[in-house]
Amino acid sequence: MTQSRSRMTPPADAGFVPDAAALAELDEWFRHYDALAEAGDVAGTADLAMFPLNTVTDDAAGEGSARQLDRAAYLEMMGGLLAGGGDLKMESRRTPYFLTPSLVVVFTEAEFTIDGERQRVRYADLLVRSGGRWRFQTMVQGGWGGQPG
Repeated sequence: MTQSRSRMTPPADAGFVPDAAALAELDEWFRHYDALAEAGDVAGTADLAMFPLNTVTDDAAGEGSARQLDRAAYLEMMGGLLAGGGDLKMESRRTPYFLTPSLVVVFTEAEFTIDGERQRVRYADLLVRSGGRWRFQTMVQGGWGGQPG
């Protein structure tokens, strides 16, 4: 009896390197997102997402988890964070890693000041270029696993 083997190999990757225009476009996208977030415009941030949206996190015990959110679930989750009525300021340092011209993983080190209280966070986003626009599709941040929802 002969055994059939299928071998999958990844496509050739020349190592895409973004030019200044691609980096400026991504930077402008994040400035727009940050302005919406600071204004508490949750629906505006949802307009920049690609649903279903993946979220990946862990809890205090170190147990990782992942789930998908539709627009309604995103609005509910982020509404509690962004539309809370407090004074929110964000300062972020982002490092993008382009996989291709239309896929980029962005690592962020941020400091949020909410009603005068500072909090430092690290997170990552996967953005996908679709229909000529960047959209965030996956959010990764530790510590949300113990949250309701």
